[in-house]
Amino acid sequence: MPDNDLLHRFIIENTRVRGEMVHLNATWKAALARYNYPENVRNILGEAFAACALLSATIKYEGSLILQIRGDGPLHLLVVQATSEGTLRGLARWGDDVPAHNLKNIFGNAQMVITVEQPSGKPYQGIIALQGEHIQDAIENYFKQSEQLNTRLWLNANNEICTGFLLQELPETRETRLSNLGEDHNDWQHAQALGNTLTKEELLTLSSKEILHRLFHEDDVRLFDPSPLSFRCSCSNERISKMIISLGLAEARSIISEQGKVHVDCEFCNAQYDFDSIDVENLFASSTNSAPSQSQH
Repeated sequence: MPDNDLLHRFIIENTRVRGEMVHLNATWKAALARYNYPENVRNILGEAFAACALLSATIKYEGSLILQIRGDGPLHLLVVQATSEGTLRGLARWGDDVPAHNLKNIFGNAQMVITVEQPSGKPYQGIIALQGEHIQDAIENYFKQSEQLNTRLWLNANNEICTGFLLQELPETRETRLSNLGEDHNDWQHAQALGNTLTKEELLTLSSKEILHRLFHEDDVRLFDPSPLSFRCSCSNERISKMIISLGLAEARSIISEQGKVHVDCEFCNAQYDFDSIDVENLFASSTNSAPSQSQH
């Protein structure tokens, strides 16, 4: 059985090949509970969930990593966010019937944007044109263009689980040259060839240890302790309050005059926030009272 809501990392000893595997069950079901996605939209979003989890373990960061695809096709928006704390959330927006294959037919003219937001410092953003049949093709292309790293992904999803398997060739270093690991590219070709034998059904049904044994039982593989993952939305009453304050008191009063309240829906988790006139007045009064004094002493 798969290792539900866990991400495993591994390396193939005496090579420059590393990898990751992820199985999302409860996390994926929590995301699906928010919207009634058509099958093709659901599966594409599930592959993006698994891919974002793998990316979050591949790219070193503190904060959040966001995978976003926006285009003019039937599936016009897909966004998944992973945090360095091991949480995930995401959604998709669609119009017409969404095909199962070919990113151009699915998203139309689109770009894939990978953003890393950190508590300190400016966000890092990588943008590439969307090309290929599946999400995994676009991400492999991203690593080739932006990171100059040979990377392969295998993804799959259904209504119960989404899962992913990643292989990556590490860059050559002085240490690998001295140990002769940088002289032969055959290790990477060998790992890719074995990865290509992994079926979509095996991705869904086998555990990480079973997959590693199935693919690399003739190699010396080191499997690290897994990292737990979970669904969690970062919306909160405090965040919504700050958003309302950013509108300004006049605008907030105008909304209440027209609608009777300030109503905010979280698109990720469907949580609803309502602020009436008393709430808004108290909100701005508290904001004014808590503002630092500008007087000089």
